[in-house]
Amino acid sequence: MKTRENGKDEVTIISAGVYIEGKVTSNGNVRIDGKLQGDIAAEGNVTVGEGGEVNGEIKAEVINVGGTVNGSLSAKEKVVLEAKSNLKGDLVTKILVIEAGAMFDGKSSMGSEAPRMPRQEPALSFKPNP
Repeated sequence: MKTRENGKDEVTIISAGVYIEGKVTSNGNVRIDGKLQGDIAAEGNVTVGEGGEVNGEIKAEVINVGGTVNGSLSAKEKVVLEAKSNLKGDLVTKILVIEAGAMFDGKSSMGSEAPRMPRQEPALSFKPNP
């Protein structure tokens, strides 16, 4: 039996046809099937449905994108970009899943959020035999 401690099992749904301007904060899960102009901060999971659109930053435990997001994603555990998704923005997560057909225009960072050393090209050269 699940307990509803701090509302983590609760789901807030922004239905198709609904447009919201402003910041959404939740102790539980959030599903966006409409349009949101603003940021989302959830202690649970955030799902952007296939017809959903978010213009803003999303922070959550797990983020599942099936629609359109213009903004950065920050997930403590996992980001999933579904086949019909379109993400324009950077993302930070431990696990990244990108399905075939997903559109992603941005930078990704996986693992800890500590700054990483810049990638250097290997010092190899190729000379053909004469």
